[in-house]
Amino acid sequence: MKYEIKQQDKFKYIEIGEGEPLMLLHGLFGALSNFKDLIDHFSTSYKVVVPMLPLFELDIFHTSVGGLAKHVHKFIEARGYTDIHLLGNSLGGHVALVHILKHPQKIKTLILTGSSGLFENGMGDSYPKRGDREYIRKKTELTFYDPAMATKELVDEVFDITINRIKVIKIIALAKSAIRNNLGEELNEISQPTCLIWGNNDTITPPFVAKEFQKLIPNSELHFIDKCGHAPMMEVPGEFNVILDQFLKKHRQPAASLA
Repeated sequence: MKYEIKQQDKFKYIEIGEGEPLMLLHGLFGALSNFKDLIDHFSTSYKVVVPMLPLFELDIFHTSVGGLAKHVHKFIEARGYTDIHLLGNSLGGHVALVHILKHPQKIKTLILTGSSGLFENGMGDSYPKRGDREYIRKKTELTFYDPAMATKELVDEVFDITINRIKVIKIIALAKSAIRNNLGEELNEISQPTCLIWGNNDTITPPFVAKEFQKLIPNSELHFIDKCGHAPMMEVPGEFNVILDQFLKKHRQPAASLA
């Protein structure tokens, strides 16, 4: 399904459906395709919002987790969203955490899946190798439990990014920022109900990371999905959506009763 990308001032985003906002923050190599099943499922009950994070548009000094979190805050203010269910995958989870710690007022619940912020295995010091498609394919496969999930289209998306010198510099800047920006000592300040949905076979943010998040975030619940890697909403969308649906229903505004 093709989604209409809307624009307001400097913000690009998609917005589908009505109801409480369910905002999705993508990761470093994220694309709308990562959230396809999630968007299709939840846009019947929620206003699903996906801001396009300016991974490559910010100047190098603001190409950081904090810079992206500021963009998300300004976007929320510009759009006037409240009672937001904020979901982030990988780097997007890290951005969600930084945002909720600085601006908790409009966030109703937090959902993290494969989030950085405590520990993550990077792509390695040699990453990205420009022009080496086979290397990129193997690294992309590591995102998933099932290597077949790394389709030609997905590998091409990543490869196209890594052959652009400026984009490579910004990817490295963001990856280093994520490693530096460890939130371990701040997570106990999060009061919102939090749902952690994790792949049991995630090699980038392994299961022990999810357990540490659960230990440090006071009002959190943890769900593992077997035979699943770093992007559960892509690899096992059915199971992911069931877990998320049950969590959101617990914290959704009840419909106004008829007089």
